[in-house]
Amino acid sequence: MSEITVSIFMLTYNQEQYIAQAIDSVLMQKTNFNFQLVIGEDCSKDSTRKICESFAEQYPEKIKLLPALNENIGLIKNYLRTIKACTGKYIAICDGDDYWIDDEKLQKQVDFLEAHPACSIVGTNFKRLYSDGNLKAVEKERLKPSFTFDDLIFENIITSVTVMFKNIQKDDPVPNWIGNFPYGDWPTYLWTIKKSGNIQFLEDVTAVYRTDIGISAKIRKTHSETAKVNLEIVKYVAADPNFSDKIKVIKKSVLEHKKGLIACYNREKQYFKAFQVLAEALFSNSKPLHLIKYYLYSLKQSI
Repeated sequence: MSEITVSIFMLTYNQEQYIAQAIDSVLMQKTNFNFQLVIGEDCSKDSTRKICESFAEQYPEKIKLLPALNENIGLIKNYLRTIKACTGKYIAICDGDDYWIDDEKLQKQVDFLEAHPACSIVGTNFKRLYSDGNLKAVEKERLKPSFTFDDLIFENIITSVTVMFKNIQKDDPVPNWIGNFPYGDWPTYLWTIKKSGNIQFLEDVTAVYRTDIGISAKIRKTHSETAKVNLEIVKYVAADPNFSDKIKVIKKSVLEHKKGLIACYNREKQYFKAFQVLAEALFSNSKPLHLIKYYLYSLKQSI
């Protein structure tokens, strides 16, 4: 195959009822460049692997199916091995339970990135598919045309099934600490724009995201679990010397994530855990009165 412009990153495990639709939605893309679907299949117990092998045999020039594993290695290890196999100039993500609905998604995003060199990550609008079959368009109103690291460090504003980003990982691999967490997309986006580049969004509705499915969906069902993971991610970012020139805004984000975790624990009546987070935050913060006031307000709201 000649040079690849876009590597499509697809993780899958026990998704026999969804995987064919996901792969078909990638293969239907109309482009004036070469793209390759890289599938990381994690030793599924159902027929997911066989379905992937069938597609790979039919479309060897389009699909790179990573070697079969002897055992399930888990989402994040599979994530890391799959992103390393992506050699394109850009990377797009389509998990095995999601799918694209715009056959020009890749072309639109490549055209945009090529025309806007300051942009490192571009997303789109999408539709959310609920477990009851309800399909709802998500077209967000954004208050500014572009976003930076200083925005992204406070929350992940990017839905992975819509994203395309510059593949800096070819020469500057994502850090190993990402392997400590149940998902790697947000840390990867932070890594991509740690030195430069902004995030922009197209208005097009290009993809469908299935809710209530997968490991990250299980974590999100308990708000404190999500808040705890996100706080730990930001702590690792703060400790990574590659982000040293962003440390001021990162420290602000750490504090905001601690406050968010306190609020989650109080809402869930886990008062001792909320107090523990407060105690840790007070130890490392120069404005203890502000934190105490926030904690007391959060506690009052939960009672």
